Amino acid sequence: MAIREIVTYPAPVLREKAVKIETFDDKLQELADDMIETMYHAQGVGLAGNQIGIARQIVVIDISNHEGEESKVQNIVIINPVISEGEGQIPDQEGCLSVVEYSAKVDRFQKIRVTAQDVEGNELDFIAQDHFARIIQHEVDHLHGTLFIDRISSLKRSLYKKKLKKILKNKRKGKE
Repeated sequence: MAIREIVTYPAPVLREKAVKIETFDDKLQELADDMIETMYHAQGVGLAGNQIGIARQIVVIDISNHEGEESKVQNIVIINPVISEGEGQIPDQEGCLSVVEYSAKVDRFQKIRVTAQDVEGNELDFIAQDHFARIIQHEVDHLHGTLFIDRISSLKRSLYKKKLKKILKNKRKGKE
């Protein structure tokens, strides 16, 4: 397993539509393992292929039980996900490993139905709710080239872009 570099906005790959995965092999398992390790290393709760520069329809999500003393690290790998139903709109704060130094309230469905495949190609069909549903929707957006900042007002988005320009300018000055 290896930690991959997380691509940050405005990298073009974040705007690409991810390609459906057709081959379920050891390379795919290795990619999934790398993504899981990368997600945990970055202290994230989800990661999509685009975020490591690979525009393929793969998502990893932390589904650990963080409650109580017996917390176990668990995750799920979702291949070629499709959200077919959604109900209830709930606003909540979101951030993103690919959108540096910014978070905002975003409306998402409270409950969704997901069809997908696991890393071995087996069919998945399940209902996700609340925080888990939010993470899936956020990561599936990545696979469609959409970022959570696309779901906020144009004013907030333009303020973030100005902030990002300053951040990037300061990083460049630091390297010189």
